[in-house]
Amino acid sequence: MAIEERKYPGELASAQQVHELAEEYRKGANLLLQLGRPGKPLTRAPFRLAAIHAIELYLTALLLHRGHNPNQIRKMHHDLSARTERTLAAGLRLRAKTAKHLQSLSQNREYLVTRYGPELAATASQINRLTATLEEVAAKVTALIGSSARSLQADASAAGELQGRESAASLSAATAN
Repeated sequence: MAIEERKYPGELASAQQVHELAEEYRKGANLLLQLGRPGKPLTRAPFRLAAIHAIELYLTALLLHRGHNPNQIRKMHHDLSARTERTLAAGLRLRAKTAKHLQSLSQNREYLVTRYGPELAATASQINRLTATLEEVAAKVTALIGSSARSLQADASAAGELQGRESAASLSAATAN
């Protein structure tokens, strides 16, 4: 009897599926942002958690898209610093301020602070900075993934047209004989 190896959730997900999930978390974060109240940092925690998770998913989607091994990505846990380094090496171009913010999110352990540290809520990065980081990462990863998908579609379309022309030429030559 063979022992079945347990798969991690998401291990078989495509880059496009992870990107779509990131999009949903980004949309959710934007809705949660509206529920926050000025002067009440804890009311921003749901937004923070969704935003940080969306950023992680966008970076993961790009790494998958660039051919990185899902097991190696998972070993990074929630380390946005490591993901940022690898996505920058994979072609993501972020503003210096955004890259620095992603590093600080890891250094300050904001993912954990947001989840478990209500006493530290006031020490987290500014909401407008987190929002700007989320939007920049979303836009630039989407452009990279989308441009590659469009070029693949264009290549497939061109190959299909070429095959169609070759078939038509073959048919024309066969009927001429």
